[in-house]
Amino acid sequence: MHIHWFPGHMTKALRLIEANVKLCDVIVYVLDARAPLSSLNPALDTIIGERAVIYALNKADLAPMGRVKEIAAKLTRGNRAAAAIDSTRSNDAKIVINLAKKLCAAKLNKFAAKGVKVPLRAMVLGVPNSGKSTLINNLAGGAKTITGNRPGVTRGKQWVRADDYLEVLDTPGTLYPKIEDQNTALKLAAIGSIKDEVVDIRELAVNLVGMLNKIDKGLIANRYGIIDGISVVPSEVEGAHGIASSPLASRNDKTTSPETVIKQIALKRGYLLQGGRPDTDRACMTLVDDFRKGRLGKIILD
Repeated sequence: MHIHWFPGHMTKALRLIEANVKLCDVIVYVLDARAPLSSLNPALDTIIGERAVIYALNKADLAPMGRVKEIAAKLTRGNRAAAAIDSTRSNDAKIVINLAKKLCAAKLNKFAAKGVKVPLRAMVLGVPNSGKSTLINNLAGGAKTITGNRPGVTRGKQWVRADDYLEVLDTPGTLYPKIEDQNTALKLAAIGSIKDEVVDIRELAVNLVGMLNKIDKGLIANRYGIIDGISVVPSEVEGAHGIASSPLASRNDKTTSPETVIKQIALKRGYLLQGGRPDTDRACMTLVDDFRKGRLGKIILD
């Protein structure tokens, strides 16, 4: 599977960003905490230039906080700061506002000395479905922008007054014009930044099994009741339909294929087709959905 999704509206989004970035004092760069490094878009680096940047590692409640803070610390340097947030929490919106004031303190102090209160202008950037609009609505204290739990909802330019000292520009989510690294593409697909319609859900699930097992072999096992989730006794794999008939596993056997793990999930959940065959398509959708909603645990793919 080769993943590439860059619809026409994203080209327009990049132009909109480039045309308006000069109006902004600070960039709020929303990253998905489950894949924060993969959420960084190289196409935006040149556009942002030397402006102050706040890296908002959003959905931090779905990732191990220690690791999120470690990545945030690495991203913090000079006029760039990073923080773990959950854009649905009002207190976390204040973190972004305070960081903006801190990074742009020189401008605020300059005008304050003249008795003038000038609001900072910030642009919110990020890959699709990273929670940009939700964060802006939280900053503004209400639903001032259109939100949706799917990529491609925000299409136009929206300025929103978020605070007495901060105005925010919402922008459509943008991906790389060309994703060279397919591992990055798989991670973006896993977190929902690439539309499912352009992804082979079966291949995505198979790759997700591999990624999860590299992180912790117990993630799948604990969720679906499959011992280890990765190893099976060969004699128990083949059933009446030439598939795994038992989820029992041996800790001493070789690692089984992700495809077999998915069959085990289908059997364990009772996802069966006519003749008792496992409905692996449904199992694939379940695995991806469980990951996205945090049911497998707190996970970072990067």
